[in-house]
Amino acid sequence: MSLSGLSARHSALLALAGITIIRLVAAGFLPVTPDEAYYWTWSRHLQASYLDHPPMVALWIRLGTALFGNNGFGIRVSGPLAAAVGTLLTASATRDFMTTRIGRTRVVSDDLAPPIIAGVLLNATLAVGLGAVMMTPDTPLLFFVAIFLAALGRLSVTGNGFWWFVLGAAAGLGFDSKYTMLLPVAGVGAWCLLSRPGRAWLKTAWPWGAVLLAAALTIPVFWWNETHGWVSFIRQGGRAADWKPARAVQFLGELLGGQIGLMTPGIFLLCSRALLKSVRSHEKTDRLLLAVIVVPLLVFFQHALGDRVQANWPVLIYPPLVVLTALSHPRWWRPASVFGLVLGALVLLQAMIGILPLNRHFDITLRQGGGWSAFAREVREKTQGVAFIASDDYGLASELALRLDNVPVLGGESRWRLVGLPAFLCDSGEGVLIRNARRSFPSDSAWSGIASPGLAITRARYGQEAERYVLYMVRCPLPAAVLQDLRQLPAAH
Repeated sequence: MSLSGLSARHSALLALAGITIIRLVAAGFLPVTPDEAYYWTWSRHLQASYLDHPPMVALWIRLGTALFGNNGFGIRVSGPLAAAVGTLLTASATRDFMTTRIGRTRVVSDDLAPPIIAGVLLNATLAVGLGAVMMTPDTPLLFFVAIFLAALGRLSVTGNGFWWFVLGAAAGLGFDSKYTMLLPVAGVGAWCLLSRPGRAWLKTAWPWGAVLLAAALTIPVFWWNETHGWVSFIRQGGRAADWKPARAVQFLGELLGGQIGLMTPGIFLLCSRALLKSVRSHEKTDRLLLAVIVVPLLVFFQHALGDRVQANWPVLIYPPLVVLTALSHPRWWRPASVFGLVLGALVLLQAMIGILPLNRHFDITLRQGGGWSAFAREVREKTQGVAFIASDDYGLASELALRLDNVPVLGGESRWRLVGLPAFLCDSGEGVLIRNARRSFPSDSAWSGIASPGLAITRARYGQEAERYVLYMVRCPLPAAVLQDLRQLPAAH
């Protein structure tokens, strides 16, 4: 390898180390969002699966908080580290897929260029740039997608059947992170059926062994669903057959806009151009990567014909997509990446210190993360002596459970029954129900007849209002209709 190649590699590794350190620092300073606090409550009561997602995010949080405590850094520490390793794996996959092309396509003089481009493009997307300092099910999912992709690269370049088992392990653990891992796995299955190299593999025991390994790793999730009426599978897959053609244009537009935003516009254009170019290509490498990308895209397209596709759902195709883009040697990857990195840095600064005085309607970082610590302190001061604090909003209840340890915090939604938390009984005294002031009680709410409105509290960041809440007084004993959903959330001891 040339000296210039060594210099490029060292510079890339130093840049990755630097951005990982910055993300670790940001992970400690950013306020914990309601969804992260919700996953934290899972981590305090580990089980084989949950209503909303499989258990991997809870396991990662439990590991981080065991080492660093019940705080933002402990909750998120594995995210920046996983993003760094995932970047190296994506670069490795790019190198392997590039190797299969040598002699058939134009090769740049610096053979490190495509792997570096892939790593830079991936980290310059908002999905990874911001997602690396947040802890959601997408965090472990992207990590296992990167392992899956790296194993595909190794399989492609070596022909060694052992890599099928790595694929199977990554597929199973990815499914234990988020159910959408099935989609790239289905893409590999389509490639096996539709390509000559894939059909040759199907005549061996390797891919079938990988399927058995993946299935074994998912047994806990299936067992939990079977013992809970398949509620998680029904919740996540129940909308697949929805059909609303009158709103399809709106849903498809939101899907497109969400990807432009999460990729950033420049990277979106580069990836779109590479994807269209590869469709016309006869490269075997492109066919395999296309299968992993296009099958999920078709599923999301079909879903958007009947319901909204959340912007973060397609992020699992970003690693193979940036590999495909890097292999096309894009000319404008530097300015596109710089724009994405700068944009990501500005969003992080906005979340931490509110550099722009935006109101809650235009600043999602304010609505999600603004002022939680001060809000919790005010709640503590104004609820001295109460028997409990409850909320029928899962995010608000989770934030209070994370931040309050002087009084029992209760979740008042049916979802908490599936977490296996202990029920709560209150024979005497008064408790407080905290609700968003902008929302009225649902017509069927058991709280509406027993809750008396009292104090109001505003959650704010540097004077900018994030949300307003009302504290309702509730006298014990509580009616049976309330008690059936009421569960005591774990405290951050």
